[in-house]
Amino acid sequence: MKWVSIWGNAVSINEHRPETYGKNLTLRYPIYCPFDGSKVRINFDNYCGTESVCITKASLCINGAFYHVLFDGQSGCSIAAGQQKTSDEIEVEVKADDDMFISFYMADFTELRSSVVAMGPLSSGIFAVGDMTEILDIPKEVCAKTKNFYFLNNVSILAETETRAIVCYGDSITAQDWPDYLSLMLKGRKTSVIRRATSGSRILREYDNITYESYGLMGKKRFLHEVPTDGADTVIIQQGINDIIHPVGIDVNPFRPMSDLPTAQELIDGLKWYIEQARTMGYKVYVGTLLPIEGWRTYAEFRNDLRNEYNDWIRNTDLIDGVIDFDKAVCNPDNPKAFLPEYDSGDHLHPSAAGYKKMAETAEEVINA
Repeated sequence: MKWVSIWGNAVSINEHRPETYGKNLTLRYPIYCPFDGSKVRINFDNYCGTESVCITKASLCINGAFYHVLFDGQSGCSIAAGQQKTSDEIEVEVKADDDMFISFYMADFTELRSSVVAMGPLSSGIFAVGDMTEILDIPKEVCAKTKNFYFLNNVSILAETETRAIVCYGDSITAQDWPDYLSLMLKGRKTSVIRRATSGSRILREYDNITYESYGLMGKKRFLHEVPTDGADTVIIQQGINDIIHPVGIDVNPFRPMSDLPTAQELIDGLKWYIEQARTMGYKVYVGTLLPIEGWRTYAEFRNDLRNEYNDWIRNTDLIDGVIDFDKAVCNPDNPKAFLPEYDSGDHLHPSAAGYKKMAETAEEVINA
């Protein structure tokens, strides 16, 4: 038996707003379970916080039955800024496809900063007023949906040795649907897919202002914090497009100087560092090519040339276990700079639902080849 993560997200920085604090608030997140286990442990992370966070109560619900989540034998815990906390082990039998969710309540004013936005068919959440940690059906009058995942960043179960986890690391494209579709495609194969992705993030840079700080931390602050995952043996990396499309010049945006634009070699060196770190973890490494960008609001030929040079290195390097050619899978064969129309969400940067499904199919074909 071994501990294997069945659910996970990155931890990033929530958009800075006047309503940064919450009080008397319950957060609830469904958990997809891809295989059986005999114990559960839950991790909460305040990596990007500037203040301590106090979780008053937490619960795990499986098929309508509630289980208390304890921390060192206590019903709540305090998590200092920059720190994380793992719950005590919960001895409970878990079966694949069980109806599971985790709820946690914060009674006092809490800085809602450490969070990430994630989307997909398996990624949803709600927040509610009051302590709803042991209420099965929360009244709709006191709750609403949220795409923000606060503090909760990992759920692991004690499972059979042949189970495994795959980590998907990247930016908003990976924070959206394709890892969830990949999870569903791998159903029955005793494999979980763990998303570690933050919208707007770059390999080489990060923003130092409240306008854009929610775009997340640079790779050297993220990768070693996010990628080590219980039971993981593989990482899929797909990142770099924001390094290319963000810089526009201070005459256009004072926070986005053209000096932030990397050379292809600088991007490649950043990716090589990821690969080296993943190898020290004993992981297989797959890298996804960057998607088409023609039509995006900052598109320029020099950006596309940079994307192509980076993609060509990924396709030809012998440093990885395989290339997942997302670019080739979703581009228009008659105009490779752009998406095939049915795979374009409309912003010419992010895929449509069909595009995300195609990405998942492409990844599944490579990692199971």
